[in-house]
Amino acid sequence: MSRYLAIIEEDAEQGVFFVSFPDAPGCIASGATQDAALDDAVDALSEWVADEIADGRTAPIPRSYSDLLKSGEYGLEKGGMVAWVPLLRETGKLARANISIDAGLLADIDEAAGRHGVTRSAFLAAAAREKIKAGA
Repeated sequence: MSRYLAIIEEDAEQGVFFVSFPDAPGCIASGATQDAALDDAVDALSEWVADEIADGRTAPIPRSYSDLLKSGEYGLEKGGMVAWVPLLRETGKLARANISIDAGLLADIDEAAGRHGVTRSAFLAAAAREKIKAGA
């Protein structure tokens, strides 16, 4: 899984955090808190890359922090906060997967999925997506 460096800047006057990606020009996200901005950034990056691919381009290869710092072109030395944001690629194509899982846990998953009104697959996909977004 690719991770892209994100620059997080606070606009205290507007009370909002903005996120930009040096390796994804034009891709921006925002939120009232750092966490909200980073959560939005995962979705923004995913959509930005999907648009690049739909337009016949490839996703740029993310550079390392030291390479970006050496370039001097992104203001990293001015104190903006940085974070690594995972690229979640969703193609819209379903793929069957055969997994092994404890029978008791599977029953708990099915029960929770039922409470949420979703299928087991949708529940597991959402849980995995959230875990990846959280950086785990």
